[in-house]
Amino acid sequence: MLTKRIIPCLDIKNGRTVKGVNFVDLRDAGDPVTLAKQYAELGADELVFLDISATLENRKTMHDMVLHVAEQVNIPFTVGGGISSVEDVDVLLKCGADKISINSSAVKRPELINELSDKFGSQCVVVAIDAKKIESEWMVYLAGGTILTELNLFDWAKEVEERGAGEILFTSMNHDGTKAGFANEALAKLTQLVNIPIIASGGAGTMQHFVDTFKDGKADAALAASVFHFGEISILELKEELKKNSITVRL
Repeated sequence: MLTKRIIPCLDIKNGRTVKGVNFVDLRDAGDPVTLAKQYAELGADELVFLDISATLENRKTMHDMVLHVAEQVNIPFTVGGGISSVEDVDVLLKCGADKISINSSAVKRPELINELSDKFGSQCVVVAIDAKKIESEWMVYLAGGTILTELNLFDWAKEVEERGAGEILFTSMNHDGTKAGFANEALAKLTQLVNIPIIASGGAGTMQHFVDTFKDGKADAALAASVFHFGEISILELKEELKKNSITVRL
């Protein structure tokens, strides 16, 4: 059985780690380089570093910060925010990132997924999908959850897999920051639909939520921010709890 992964997410704005509820009301959560180092030491399997305002502000991800973070960690590290070309990815990988995450740029120009997969390999291409359930439909949003598209979550997930994405990071905007649990029904449908790993994001509040997303949502990895940033859940204790529930993790 494949090992399930625990992934702290560092949302970065103006050089600081921030966290909000439903993509708004952001509050400071600390220095990203310091947090990255701590998480690597405390048993995180991977890290995700998202420059959340890069697309909105029409600028590139902060390369210097990526360099500093990469110097401090010995676990795989994904970087996203403002990435729109092969050249952008080339620079970030040279700065030390293991994978890159694209979101708005992939929707605007889906061929970018093919280009990145062909150039760097699918293993380093993560497509992040922010979606909100509106009535009975899961719809995709862009630009940090500010722009509604006409794309359905499941149709888009299938397309990104076909275009060469190696992984999907699905964030439920309905659940983000609420600490009420992950969108397990949608996750289970996604994992049945595609054959690439799905990272669950949005809604982590208790250790049981992680158990549920691995068992009911069939997620390959679970990503969270505030419960780790503010010391509400210890990664080591979480992994012990997962192991007790017969979920395979790296200890």
